[in-house]
Amino acid sequence: MDRDSALNMIRKFPDRPGVYLMHDSSGKTIYVGKAKSLKKRVASYFRHSGFASARLARLVSDVSDISTIRTESDAEAMILESRLIKLYQPFFNVELKMGEKYPFIKVTQEDFPRAVVTRNRQSDGAVYIGPFVRVRDLRELLRLSERYFALRTCTAPIESGKPSRQRACMRHVLGHCLAPCVEGCTASEYRERVADLVLLMSGKGADLASKLHKRMDAAASRMEFEEAARKRDMIRAIWRVSRQRLSTPAMLESDVPDWAPLKRLQEALGLPVLPWRIDGFDISHTAGENTVGVAVVFEQGVSNPSLYRRFNIKTVEDVDDFRSMEETLRRRYGRCLSGQEPMPQLIMIDGGPVQLDFARRALAELGLDSIAALALAKREEEIYVPGRKEPIRLDANDPGLKLLERVRDEAHRFAITSHRKKRESKFKKSVLEEIPGLGKNRVAQLLSRFGSVRAIAKLKQDELAGAPGVGPVLAERIMRALDITE
Repeated sequence: MDRDSALNMIRKFPDRPGVYLMHDSSGKTIYVGKAKSLKKRVASYFRHSGFASARLARLVSDVSDISTIRTESDAEAMILESRLIKLYQPFFNVELKMGEKYPFIKVTQEDFPRAVVTRNRQSDGAVYIGPFVRVRDLRELLRLSERYFALRTCTAPIESGKPSRQRACMRHVLGHCLAPCVEGCTASEYRERVADLVLLMSGKGADLASKLHKRMDAAASRMEFEEAARKRDMIRAIWRVSRQRLSTPAMLESDVPDWAPLKRLQEALGLPVLPWRIDGFDISHTAGENTVGVAVVFEQGVSNPSLYRRFNIKTVEDVDDFRSMEETLRRRYGRCLSGQEPMPQLIMIDGGPVQLDFARRALAELGLDSIAALALAKREEEIYVPGRKEPIRLDANDPGLKLLERVRDEAHRFAITSHRKKRESKFKKSVLEEIPGLGKNRVAQLLSRFGSVRAIAKLKQDELAGAPGVGPVLAERIMRALDITE
């Protein structure tokens, strides 16, 4: 992958935490990494040619495609990265390939401690809680920590009785930090919060709830009802989380994307690589009018709406789903070849063997007939693949078929939504703009004033005539054009 193509692809990556997977030309995963910002981290590989090591230079030269998985937090990305490395055993991953370091929550040894996530447990006087292998548990704890315990996250040194800042940061304004840096709390108040958090993280939610009940009653007796309500909400959250058996190791595959459907599809279709990116296509129109073709994208078995695309069909007239599908694929993968879009490992067409033939014709014109493609027929859920006369029939509960059905249904939903938007947009513009005496500016003013063409159609003629710039003559003309004159 050349530098420009890579950067064009990376521009569409989210500026959020997650995991990125680098693949070679055969589709094999050669490197897995985590990032606080997927866009910034992956882009850093391609911004220059001077690498610190020959190994890194070779990695970048071998990359042919990149996929991403968004996560809710850095902690989740850390766990997912280690899972994927163990699953794929990428050549360029060294540290985590032979084993797996599960994360701990570390409560630092400071005057005002912080709760951080780490893989390395050390003898430094800090409190380590874990290990965690269930992303759900760790994520829930971190959210609770921010919402109810409000410990600081900054690394600035803070000593008791010595303010380190002139004013508190935005986290304190939002209620996410007690702001010990400006003496927003005493050291004993802060330590109490830390002790509560350690109780919860150590699986002693019942003990913590008992302590909070006493504080809630005391706050209520002082008529501090807002504080009592906060304690009540905290107790409810603790009981919810405590039921999840925090800090208990779980099965390795419990928190990674469900690979079973992907593996099943690879097996059933005889695919050379795991279909970690699947493109689904569908067509929608009304009696051949306002035809729209769409492409939806599933990565790691999960939809990625940021990569969805819609195409207004330009070269096909009347009702012709087959050639509309052909145009959609030709335009979609023309963009892919120019580096604007990522390539899939599997293409799914909503339809039967004829739709598949037209799709393959478009792929062949682009030199992409090596990409695996199939068509999924609605009624019997039969899978048609090239070079095979009889369709593949999978059990109704087969995980591979279930995934294809999700892709097909999402493509159908997106196609109908896209067609409806196009139809409504065209109706709003064309019906009014074709009326003599109504230009684009006046149409915009009418739509802004009344909201829609339908709303205009419900007006009385004198109401419409009273609108700025309309008058009785133009109002009558509009009514006649909308076919609602009395």
